[in-house]
Amino acid sequence: MIHQYKSNGYNIVLDVNSGSVHVVDDLSYEIIAMYEENDRQAVVERLKADYAEEDIAEAYDEVTSLKTDGLLFTEDIYRQYITDFKKRKTVVKALCLHIAHDCNLACKYCFAGKGEYNGEKALMSLEVGKKAIDFLIDNSGKRRNLEVDFFGGEPLMNWEVVKEIVRYGRSKEKEYDKNFRFTLTTNGVLINDEIIEFANKEMSNVVLSLDGRKEVNDRMRPFRNGKGSYDLIVPKFMKFAESRNQTNYYVRGTFTHDNLDFSEDVIHYADLGFKQMSMEPVVGEDDEKYAIRQEDLPKIMGEYDKLAREYIKRHKEGNGFNFFHFMIDLQQGPCVAKRLSGCGSGTEYLSVTPWGDLYPCHQFVGQEEFLLGNVFDGIVRQDICDEFKMCNVYAKEKCSNCFARYYCSGGCAANSYKFHGSITDAYDIGCEMQRKRIECSIMIKAALADE
Repeated sequence: MIHQYKSNGYNIVLDVNSGSVHVVDDLSYEIIAMYEENDRQAVVERLKADYAEEDIAEAYDEVTSLKTDGLLFTEDIYRQYITDFKKRKTVVKALCLHIAHDCNLACKYCFAGKGEYNGEKALMSLEVGKKAIDFLIDNSGKRRNLEVDFFGGEPLMNWEVVKEIVRYGRSKEKEYDKNFRFTLTTNGVLINDEIIEFANKEMSNVVLSLDGRKEVNDRMRPFRNGKGSYDLIVPKFMKFAESRNQTNYYVRGTFTHDNLDFSEDVIHYADLGFKQMSMEPVVGEDDEKYAIRQEDLPKIMGEYDKLAREYIKRHKEGNGFNFFHFMIDLQQGPCVAKRLSGCGSGTEYLSVTPWGDLYPCHQFVGQEEFLLGNVFDGIVRQDICDEFKMCNVYAKEKCSNCFARYYCSGGCAANSYKFHGSITDAYDIGCEMQRKRIECSIMIKAALADE
């Protein structure tokens, strides 16, 4: 399977099954497009009006050599790995701890119902937190490196318990030969020097939630009294990022129908001095005013192109930044199983509510049909986990002819369920944006390789 496209002056050819990327001239680009349907002589006849015959023949032979070397038109060898995916044994490698079902902001697009997940406010007790750590150790098999993300709501509203859970986890590492990687997602309102110091010591990564420019952020991320949060949190985030030497964090925003010019928000991050950033498209029902719609996609695609050009420009000027969706590894990508099955929700990655219930991921919390069990009794609905094992690119019809399938691994199960009532479908608007981001990412690699 071949994917060809033109971007920022580059002719790019991706061999989907091998992952090989080729930046080619116009002649080779045309030959590759017709190669599988035409023999050598037919290709010469079709192109000789525009190119010299000897050049066509030489380029054709080069394409043939690439095919012979397994770099073009390669066969799909991965399907065999999926045959018994439902029967494969998995271990739990990561937990998302809902340390607080409460929040001091009232973000308008919040999937978690202003931090409360459409239920009651609650803070995780230390007892539940410790049992979650025990559950992870007991269900991680021989896996040594484990991850625990402190999530909400707003985790800093239960900060003392966060610290104690970290200490408890550290106390178990040597005994069980485990290494915990703790991470934190915060809106920044309660950040202070003590939190920065502890996080820099114990948190491998910190996600700082900010939606970009002041007017954008304050419209979508206000306090409950309607006042904007930008002026309070931005100085704290800048201090936090500098304290981590501009590494091991992300400033993470959400763009909506109301700020389709989101490249300006990412550039705003960079102008503030941030070096690690992400900007995610909101996922909302069509009747929500902020939701992204099909008719928004042309504008969005143009914004990714604009952002990619700025990304290249700043890197060449020595003032670059990292944008999460442009960070693609074309040489040392994840293992085959990971490329096929993605985040591992419902199998390797689970979420824990403040009272200890287990769900496939944070976006399923509160949907009782996906309640797996709890940290005290363990998983009691293995049948649900088995269904999540089938979230892979070969279980999704929409992935079968998609060039991006080994990069997105079939997309988000929660978004699929939200829009189609099935975890093995795909969120179509999200797919289109993902394909564009991958195209931009590959083009950026080509542009920076020219230096």
